[in-house]
Amino acid sequence: MRQYLDLVDAVLSGGTHKPNRTGVDTISSFSEHYEVDLREGFPLLTTKKMDGYRWNSMLHEVAWYLSGQEHIRELREETKIWDAWADEDGHLDTAYGRFWRRYPVPDEDAQLGSESWPDEHHRWVTEEDDGRRTFDQLQYVVDTLSDAPNSRRLVVNAWHPANAAVSTLPPCHYSFVFNVQGDRLNCHLTQRSGDVALGVPFNIAAYALLTKIVAEQTGFEPGTFAHTVVDAHVYCGRGERGKWYADNLADLQSRLADVEKREEYLAVKEWLESEAPAEADGDERLDHVPGLLEQCSREPLERPTLEIGDASIDDFSVADLELREYDSHEGLRFAVAE
Repeated sequence: MRQYLDLVDAVLSGGTHKPNRTGVDTISSFSEHYEVDLREGFPLLTTKKMDGYRWNSMLHEVAWYLSGQEHIRELREETKIWDAWADEDGHLDTAYGRFWRRYPVPDEDAQLGSESWPDEHHRWVTEEDDGRRTFDQLQYVVDTLSDAPNSRRLVVNAWHPANAAVSTLPPCHYSFVFNVQGDRLNCHLTQRSGDVALGVPFNIAAYALLTKIVAEQTGFEPGTFAHTVVDAHVYCGRGERGKWYADNLADLQSRLADVEKREEYLAVKEWLESEAPAEADGDERLDHVPGLLEQCSREPLERPTLEIGDASIDDFSVADLELREYDSHEGLRFAVAE
């Protein structure tokens, strides 16, 4: 997908060297944005292999979001993607779907007199077993698309400021908005932090799938997926490897500025690997730059198609999906910075 490769190039070509909480340095760029027309096929990347267990992992993660669960006890049977941030019992201190489907409503004594809040009989409010009330944001969106499709209030928010202040990993892709234009359902995702090599490809696929599910349920055609990443970053290594980028980023970016053809990214990769210090034992592939340069050298292939049957937000089954005509370049391996 060309838009993804353009994002990679933009971050590497215009970003700054930036340390962060993981201890693995990054090349970081502010407020990157791109749009994908979902009518041109399903945007699963073809410049690296993303079917097999990667595809299965993404599907089960979306199913987990839709379930509204705050634990990963079932999810971890299919993928280990969230294991690093969950406790032994599988509980997370932040869970996306929990806020999508069960966003907390303040108790009465915590509500200010001038505010408006739904009571326990409201159509999108559920009373939890412990008596707390929660609001189903995603069901609100689906119902409003049926009743008032031109609404500009079709927002789902996974960010709670108080939770984010103490959470191990507060939501990265924290807010999305649906918008109808004609017969097309569009989705705009805002992401505070995006790991360009590992996270963003899954974000693209997950929200394209979510848009198709909601469009199917509400009678619209999928339109455009738009994505804004506030801190779009490429991990570039730890220790001496990361420091090398601090001193040599201008040289890297000068070489990238001279690239005119895709195959020329390989020459930049060859220069980098000949000049940068080796990654320390145990840190292999924490530097994502060489792999992304390899990916940028590849020509995107035709997008696959995705059939989803009669899926809905409450009755979503991975077994109902069929990915067709997917072909890709070989896989690339990147290590996760935790």
